[in-house]
Amino acid sequence: MFSPAPPALCLQRNRGFTYIALLAAIVIIGITLGATGRYWSNTILRDKEEELLFRGDQYRRAIELYNQAGPGRQYPPSIDDLLIDNRTATGKRHLRQKYKDPITNEEFVEVRDQLSRRITGVHSASDKQPLKQSGFPDRYADFEGKGSYSEWLFSALATTQTKT
Repeated sequence: MFSPAPPALCLQRNRGFTYIALLAAIVIIGITLGATGRYWSNTILRDKEEELLFRGDQYRRAIELYNQAGPGRQYPPSIDDLLIDNRTATGKRHLRQKYKDPITNEEFVEVRDQLSRRITGVHSASDKQPLKQSGFPDRYADFEGKGSYSEWLFSALATTQTKT
């Protein structure tokens, strides 16, 4: 005849099941948190990319305005000249403020004309691969397929240049 298991043995079996269920719950929570972390990381990086496009375009526009504003078309010798253009009596502003590169949180790298050594554009110092690979505005269509943010050149000039 079959006799029931002693009560102490049933309690041990229940404890083992609870322990395994707890481990499974911890694993599921860990996987979920990992996926959520990757999602938010990508969301933050996409926001930084949009901000990089905005800030880089602000520099490009300011350099173009500086070039067109003064006597004799010339590019600015420094970023500070975009903040206050002393070539006029009133000191015109072409750039509202100095922007930092949102990817590196450092200053943008200046791009200078080889002959005049004046600033013709800026770019990021980051060698990270961008998430955004297509769908750029027409002005920046050449950003498509670039391997790093440093290849996103915000230039007011389309001739030979050097990075400094």
